[in-house]
Amino acid sequence: QVQLVESGGGSVQPGESLQLSCAASGSIVSLYRMGWHRQVPGQRRELVAVITSGGITEYADSVKDRFTISRPGIERTVYLQMNNLKPDDTAVYYCNAEGLGYDKQNFRQNFNSWGQGTQVVVSS
Repeated sequence: QVQLVESGGGSVQPGESLQLSCAASGSIVSLYRMGWHRQVPGQRRELVAVITSGGITEYADSVKDRFTISRPGIERTVYLQMNNLKPDDTAVYYCNAEGLGYDKQNFRQNFNSWGQGTQVVVSS
């Protein structure tokens, strides 16, 4: 019922920047949190950054001072500005959204949805 569409991944050299975006759509009443996670093959998915509806942000230690998560106004879109990218940032980045929506029977229900992922490659 809730769809997340990511964009902005790609291949860059170390030190360059990328911006990821994720747009949420569907039967949404409210969004509690939106965030980004990443996963390298053979490793667990890890939190990169998250932002609450109140604007509180949280970052992984490895990306602090380099990445910025934002969600302007009441938009259902979250952005991840990634600066000074490093080879260790190479991963598939997944958007995540938690909130309240309507199920198929039109009852309100909490949801926790994931996007399909977008590849980020940082290599010289």
